Amino acid sequence: MDFIPCISEYFFKNNIDFKLNASMKEYTTFKIGGNIDVLVFPKTILEIKKIILYCLKKKKHYIFLGRCSNILVDDDGIRGVGILFSHNFSETIIDGNKIKTHCGMPLSKLCITAYENSLSGLEFAWGIPGSVGGAVYMNAGAYGKEIKDIIIEAEYMDEKGDIYKIHKNEMELGYRTSIFMKKSYCILSMTIDLTKKKSEEIKKDMDDIISRRLEKQPTNFPSAGSVFKRPNGSYAGFLISECGLKGYSIGDAQVSEKHAGFIINKGNATCSDVFSLMEHIREEVFKKTNYYLEYEIKKI
Repeated sequence: MDFIPCISEYFFKNNIDFKLNASMKEYTTFKIGGNIDVLVFPKTILEIKKIILYCLKKKKHYIFLGRCSNILVDDDGIRGVGILFSHNFSETIIDGNKIKTHCGMPLSKLCITAYENSLSGLEFAWGIPGSVGGAVYMNAGAYGKEIKDIIIEAEYMDEKGDIYKIHKNEMELGYRTSIFMKKSYCILSMTIDLTKKKSEEIKKDMDDIISRRLEKQPTNFPSAGSVFKRPNGSYAGFLISECGLKGYSIGDAQVSEKHAGFIINKGNATCSDVFSLMEHIREEVFKKTNYYLEYEIKKI
């Protein structure tokens, strides 16, 4: 922890917003996790570059964070620096049918922006709690559509602080995967191509999407969304339910009785509770169905 005074002085001197020993419970949708040594909130590309290069110079671990809606943070917290993108880095530019937006933009807010400009194609993301950066990182999707269906290109920063554009055909976008999962790149922005449509028709589709979410998903409890990826030939929630695990709990972590593909935090669940439950689910499903479930959420 001897690097804390040095990094604090550096960030303060460069007018970069940061917090020391920040509780990740306040930032994760799971409301779970210990403290992180340093949490930084960059406002510009130059600040991002300074943060990355400083961490590399001091040989300090750093990670990129968005809305923290698809992660499970360890009870002991995170050692190093978290670079968090939210409203602090969410500039959006509309050019005809195209929208370019920075990685911190919440998907929900981007959906509203598209709707207000009579642009259709993003309705599927209405209700997804993540950010643009996270959506590109994992090729987020719902109801038969994914980011890869609308994205044109993205911008990213490599570990040297250099900025590049990458076309969608180079992103290796697949089911909950992208090239960014293999690289230590910082996704800066994405550009999507939408289609003109009457705003009232877009709103009707968005209302339908959100009503389906509210009906089927446990939105009244903290969670990280779908815990497992969809296995070939079946659905994780169906398999978990068939194995009689709906409502099964370890501590305050529970398999949702509303949607078995979700694990919810009933109040004071720990990372240990959730991870133990995840492992138990995977073992039971494999033993009873021969399906091996892959994790969709990322443990940090």
